[in-house]
Amino acid sequence: MARRTDTRQRMIASAAELFRAQGYHATGLNQLISEGGAPKGSLYFHFPGGKEQLAAEAVAYSSRSMADLMREVLASAPDPGAALAAVVEALGRNLAATDFRCGCPIATVALDTSDSDVVRQACTDGYESWHAVITEYLTEQGLDLATATTLSTVGLSAIEGALLLAKTQRDLAPLHAVADHLRTTLERELP
Repeated sequence: MARRTDTRQRMIASAAELFRAQGYHATGLNQLISEGGAPKGSLYFHFPGGKEQLAAEAVAYSSRSMADLMREVLASAPDPGAALAAVVEALGRNLAATDFRCGCPIATVALDTSDSDVVRQACTDGYESWHAVITEYLTEQGLDLATATTLSTVGLSAIEGALLLAKTQRDLAPLHAVADHLRTTLERELP
């Protein structure tokens, strides 16, 4: 029986980081193969749809990882304001730890792939999954579905914008401002 390798998963994980830092178009096939520790020819063996399929799977992988992190952070926080602030803080720590290279796990790809329906859909699915995590959490905290959905949209949009500003300014101040504002908004909205 042939030994199964982890080449495919390594390629997805390394592609996720490369796409996050560099974007879709700036990341080449040779770099994807090299960074993934894969032998030549393995890209199309594991991903018959090529770079586009690998990117979609890398976005899905990043989206699941972020959704899991969000669930973990939200569940461990003492209150909703602290919960969303903790999510923002975790994103800020990661941004600073990567010397402001890696903001949102999928935003760089989302901004770079309007010409690929497959990758664009993976980005859409990722954002929708994060939106669902926040909405579910807020409804569990006592908000009606309509209010929770609206606050999730506003919160996710504000966090994405703050990540972009923090990345370009090389300063976490936009993230801190959004976290403070979201905390105040949630305190006002919650029963």
